[in-house]
Amino acid sequence: MIPIDVLSAAYARNLEIIKMQTKNLSHQDSLIQLPFRSNCLNWVVGHLLANRCNIFRLLDAEGLLPAVDLSHYERESDPIQGEGKGILPLEELIGYLEETQINLSHLLESETPESLQRPREYRTRGEKPLAYWLFFLYFHDSYHVGQTELLRQAAGTDDKII
Repeated sequence: MIPIDVLSAAYARNLEIIKMQTKNLSHQDSLIQLPFRSNCLNWVVGHLLANRCNIFRLLDAEGLLPAVDLSHYERESDPIQGEGKGILPLEELIGYLEETQINLSHLLESETPESLQRPREYRTRGEKPLAYWLFFLYFHDSYHVGQTELLRQAAGTDDKII
């Protein structure tokens, strides 16, 4: 099992990568669609936020929901095709991610090796130890963080970030 402090640091590192990949991009830049079936940077960042809210639920903690409507960013939601009701500005999404990272770090610090073994159900994927889901959702977080590099380039930056 990955130590909880290492997992917490890994989530924090992903946030730093997101911030690097979105630096100097406008909200309009975040809405650029690739010319094939995919989602824009705004959706990816919002989806990462929704994913972190799922982690809060697994930890029996309050996240941003229901205060912030993230329905446009949930799994299997329609791609964001531009401005619209419920589409959050990129800067706001990043701010929420920063806020949730602080709370996530505190929540993870309160876990013990024993508490990480408590069974939790995630969506319809069955019951597994909390540690399993935390690592699975870290993998999911990292998968989407990797997409941000290409989506940054789609905005025309033509630069090297990482």
